[in-house]
Amino acid sequence: MSVTRDPRPLTGEPLALDLLNTRWNKEGVTQDLLADTEGLSVWLASNGLAGSHPADAAVLRHLREAREAVKAAVDGSPEQAAPLVDAVLEHGRIRARLMADGPAEEPEFADPSWGPAWLAARDYLDLLGRAPERIRTCAGGSCILYFFDTSRNGTRRWCSMAACGNRAKASRHYARSKEN
Repeated sequence: MSVTRDPRPLTGEPLALDLLNTRWNKEGVTQDLLADTEGLSVWLASNGLAGSHPADAAVLRHLREAREAVKAAVDGSPEQAAPLVDAVLEHGRIRARLMADGPAEEPEFADPSWGPAWLAARDYLDLLGRAPERIRTCAGGSCILYFFDTSRNGTRRWCSMAACGNRAKASRHYARSKEN
């Protein structure tokens, strides 16, 4: 099965933020990778989930629900979004096990179609536990992408220096040159 190349401008973020980044702006129009199961196939493949989760309507529906829950949590108040995230997390759990090479944790789902959605919601909890202040929205004017700031001093502002960062710098330069 051949999977289409991932068209998104920002990939490789932690799973929860990568899920949010399935929506992006291109030339002023919002794109949605999760508009159909073909886009879902691309997202699953990009995140190493294609072999263990099918790109079907149920997985797509649950993943969209998780995306809205995580977005509400990142953009709004955690108190109001908690029931939405918890509703996704209710569909799975972590099972602790002792393996030959030591302790392990593995996710379990009563309904496997919730797997990718649950993994993304669980990843959001992990990010909150690591450094909630480093979950950021791009400062680029029309950009709607999210990133986890891994810079040393924690001052990253843009999803990508090559795209939004360059536009911001060029805009400031243009404004300064107009003043002179």
